[in-house]
Amino acid sequence: MKLLIILFILFVFNTCGEKSKYPNIIYILADDLGYGELGAYGQDIIETPNIDALAKNGMLFTQHYSGSSVCAPSRSVLLTGMHTGHTYIRGNDEWKERGNVWDYEAVFNDYNLEGQRPLPDSITTFAELIQEIGYETAFIGKWGLGAPGTEGVPNNQGFNYFFGYNCQRQAHTLFPTHLWENENKILLNNKLIAPHTSLEIGSDPNNPASYLNFSLNEYAPDIMHTKAVDFIESNINNSFFLLYASPLPHVPLQAPSKWVNYYREKLGPEEPYTGKSYFPNQSPRATYAAMISTLDEQVGDIVSVLAEKNILDNTLIIFTSDNGPTYTGGVDAEFFNSAKPFKAEYGWAKGSLHEGGIRVPMIASWENRIKRGSRSDHLSGFQDIFPTLLELCGIQPVKKTDGISFLNILLGFEQKEKHEYLYWEIPEYGGQQALRMDNFKVIRKNIFKENVDIQLFDLTIDIQETKNVAFQYPAIIKQAETIIKKEHRPSELAGFQFPIFGE
Repeated sequence: MKLLIILFILFVFNTCGEKSKYPNIIYILADDLGYGELGAYGQDIIETPNIDALAKNGMLFTQHYSGSSVCAPSRSVLLTGMHTGHTYIRGNDEWKERGNVWDYEAVFNDYNLEGQRPLPDSITTFAELIQEIGYETAFIGKWGLGAPGTEGVPNNQGFNYFFGYNCQRQAHTLFPTHLWENENKILLNNKLIAPHTSLEIGSDPNNPASYLNFSLNEYAPDIMHTKAVDFIESNINNSFFLLYASPLPHVPLQAPSKWVNYYREKLGPEEPYTGKSYFPNQSPRATYAAMISTLDEQVGDIVSVLAEKNILDNTLIIFTSDNGPTYTGGVDAEFFNSAKPFKAEYGWAKGSLHEGGIRVPMIASWENRIKRGSRSDHLSGFQDIFPTLLELCGIQPVKKTDGISFLNILLGFEQKEKHEYLYWEIPEYGGQQALRMDNFKVIRKNIFKENVDIQLFDLTIDIQETKNVAFQYPAIIKQAETIIKKEHRPSELAGFQFPIFGE
């Protein structure tokens, strides 16, 4: 079987002509997009025809998991191939010892306060390895793995080109004062409206004029999309890898008016969101749907560009999300059934290691290579992207990862190597650990409250994890405890440690 894979890859390379020795790879990473927020996964309100078309033309995965239930560690798992019991960045670490990192005016004036704790340069990402064999590589979107001026910036982690938000906190507005191009700060024509600013006192929440400060001149997702298209068009004669980490649909609720108006008409009148979390919004449901349709439109644009440049059949496109849907900022995940068939409310979606927080959509499309309209229930996670892309590129791994290549699945061959389990941990939301073992889900919560009890759910009959059956399966609980102890390596960073385990 290994010989068949090698022969297939050689066939692909040899039929690509002189323009590109290796297949192009575009990995599109949505931000906080739920398992049930695409038409291909059962969404019936928000319209996503372009992403759905990827599924019709390729393969839809039903049991794919993000690296974590929040942004930065999920990206760390993706790039390093190590799960959150081993990877360096295991939570959202704002590196607060530098000063008041949440003061947006101070951060604008001093970039040393911007960004998150850096991924060390000593850690090898898969982007570095494919860069070494000649790929032009780009990261466009939201980074979160290393502040400006540190070893963790994208240009030090395997990317020839970077454009977007270096800092996750800056992405709390989609009309920011600046973005980054490589290591240069690019000023935008937007005034500084600090994220989480509320409506002015006495303003009318039903008057559109009350929201003018939250829709400015330059919309970051549009600017970044232009850069993504430019990167593709400038590399049609090269093998390229684009990691397109869109900030959509992560709150705050901000979207192009054409889509907002479309969904206002479709959904009808609704109550404004005037909470203190993120920006207020007059039409929160319409705006949230508009953000997802904006992302969908951008995906369609990328596919059109690839087709126009005659490189679509030499480009593997993977679309997924970094974690489950949010519960804050005016997002009504229950209205949209955003995590369907899983629970989407607080404690069950983003931030949680329940299925709604980490089971994510994944679609892979490769013209004439991946079977059209195929589906896979192969158990996989973000750590598997590292070995999969290396095998695709014919690169021998330089280190052991926690991932397993699923290239066989993509190409329609038998997948012999499979995960016995998947492991997660997160030092946030009370501290959590989780396992997926066969059809069982194991979860331990409130670790920082000295809880070590394990809950067990049988996903075959309880997909929403509502009935703890731990007492019925003592042998599985004992096995889970052994695996958790094995897979949890104490973190080098104090903020990611679990004191209850003697760290």
